Amino acid sequence: MQDYSTFKNLKINFPSQFVLHVELNRPTKLNAFDRISWQELHACFKQIALDSDVRAVVISGAGKLFNAGIDLNNLQGINNNAEEKDFARRALNTRKELLVTQDSISSVEQCDKPVIAAIHNGCIGAGVDLITACDIRYCSKDAFFSVKEVDLGLAADVGTLQRLPKIVGNNSLIRELCLTGRNFSSTEALNIGLVNKVLSTKEEALTEALKTANIIASKSPIAILSTKHLLNFSRDHSVAEGLAYTAAWNGAMLNSSDLMEAVDATMGRRKPKFSKL
Repeated sequence: MQDYSTFKNLKINFPSQFVLHVELNRPTKLNAFDRISWQELHACFKQIALDSDVRAVVISGAGKLFNAGIDLNNLQGINNNAEEKDFARRALNTRKELLVTQDSISSVEQCDKPVIAAIHNGCIGAGVDLITACDIRYCSKDAFFSVKEVDLGLAADVGTLQRLPKIVGNNSLIRELCLTGRNFSSTEALNIGLVNKVLSTKEEALTEALKTANIIASKSPIAILSTKHLLNFSRDHSVAEGLAYTAAWNGAMLNSSDLMEAVDATMGRRKPKFSKL
């Protein structure tokens, strides 16, 4: 089993077998992302991808807000290259900083294990980046969302502008949300398809996320890994390309013992028992 006890800004535990709960844990800073947060999120999900004891992940936020976005002290540091006189080198240093944050969020999307977000209260800026990289999203009734970056003098650059349009599919609305930075409610988030369900409280949203995670964790880990992988590939390619790639992928994955175990369990009316990855 992997050791998740070393993280400072993440609180991690196994609420049930094969289900990992990752909690953003800077409540006094409203879980805003600082440099440590970016680094730890990336390291955590790279570790999860290698952990055979994890089949599904739930991510939530401790304290009052799910996530307040980027720590403004961190934002100031991006342009803190005054000692470097050469413009190109300053630009390269800024690019390196941005790639760290992008890789951090992308590690959630690229993780083999499905990730379910349980969102409460504010989900702002980088918080939207994070949840759009998740596979499934639930929220509490008091949740609100904002693509806030324009109010800080920049374009969102960690994934929202790339992922949110593919989730919502309404180009006009996406442009309104991203260009105005306005708050939108849990009801609007449900209506536009950003979240699947709205629950009454934070606790209920987390319970629902864990319930779904347990269902996923009971399935074949080969089937779940393959399904997430092929959904991500097909989202970014044509139907023909997606079908061709799926044929090649399943040409190998159909050799898994999980297939016969699932069939035998169904015919025998018993719960299947799958090997770890």
